[in-house]
Amino acid sequence: MARIVQKFGGTSVADIERIRNVALRVKKEVDAGNEVAVIVSAMAGVTNQLVGYAREMSVLHDAREYDTIVSTGEQVTSGLLAMALQNLGINARSWLAWQLPFRTDGVHSKARIEGIETGEIVQRFEQGQVAVLAGFQGLGPDNRITTLGRGGSDTSAVALAAALNADRCDIYTDVDGVYTTNPKIVPSARKIDRITYEEMLELASQGAKVLETRSVALAMQHNVRLQVLSSFVEAPGTLVCDEDEIVEQKIVSGIAYSPEEAKVTVRHVPDRPGVAASIFGSLADAAVNVDMIVQNVTEDGNTTDMTFTIGKTDLERAQQVLEKLRDELGFKEVNADPNVAKVSVVGVGMRSQPGVAKTMFRTLSDKGINIQVISTSEIKVSVLIAAEYTELAVRALHTAYGLDGPPAG
Repeated sequence: MARIVQKFGGTSVADIERIRNVALRVKKEVDAGNEVAVIVSAMAGVTNQLVGYAREMSVLHDAREYDTIVSTGEQVTSGLLAMALQNLGINARSWLAWQLPFRTDGVHSKARIEGIETGEIVQRFEQGQVAVLAGFQGLGPDNRITTLGRGGSDTSAVALAAALNADRCDIYTDVDGVYTTNPKIVPSARKIDRITYEEMLELASQGAKVLETRSVALAMQHNVRLQVLSSFVEAPGTLVCDEDEIVEQKIVSGIAYSPEEAKVTVRHVPDRPGVAASIFGSLADAAVNVDMIVQNVTEDGNTTDMTFTIGKTDLERAQQVLEKLRDELGFKEVNADPNVAKVSVVGVGMRSQPGVAKTMFRTLSDKGINIQVISTSEIKVSVLIAAEYTELAVRALHTAYGLDGPPAG
């Protein structure tokens, strides 16, 4: 007997027929003798509809009431799935986050899970019952409903798996695993059988959409084995696991890209201590996340140009912050470019194999693609390029690192 947490996203539970299909997948694990807890998202499109209602009622809404509204989609899905399981003769019961509870901090719409009281679920396991839980939500210190933000149901599932000491957490979605890159751009992209937590975390943070960064980080922290599977086809998925479980590592495991980047250059910044701290501290205070950073000394030797990347949605806010600082710090101007993209090559094999960056730079050069900014980590090399060359760069790099497989179909 194994203890399994299954998570089904919005497309997997988009309508009644799909919820019935999910119930069959849950039944398969139950019939195998496993203890099963299920985390569900809202039906596809429902959360966006609820967000729309809240914003229509009040643009400057109360965050606590906003969470009360947008968390209701998962309540509907959990009840419907419990009914579908009961129709199959399975003992099942739905649960909301406050009933267990999933304890979170008080940051509404972006809450973090601090603990889960699993005693009730374990007791129900002993009675042969399947627990169907509403994802994306928790209970704050003031006993108000909180929501976990983007990818919240994935985070709920991984946190529950960790709290239950589950053997595995299965994430069901509309793709059948993690690929070497987006198959829509590169038809020869291959599904990865096993990938390390670190590689998946880098791919997710650099633009891969299969798993949210926060849930992967949580899985790595608690050593929760994650499996990415399709709700719609019977096929092996991708296992996200510790590096020790993978016999032979490829130098590069995947190519990620993010078109949601903007480049900002602050020109002729006085070259004195404290200026960079003022710029990046002010951006942090405005909740603007800065990624790649490059600093160049200008010709006069007394000033520098600072170039960095941020999310495209943060560009207007960042420009406002920097304009307020211009007179105080004495820099000349701020230039912004939203027409850029970040492309990254990722692989734990880089630790022991030189030449990865060389291959990347030569490949892009051969295609006439100019590199604007470079950033590296132990298992990743990222470059910023003009957005119009994104697909060309991804295809060329995928081939250069030997990742191409047979064309899909």
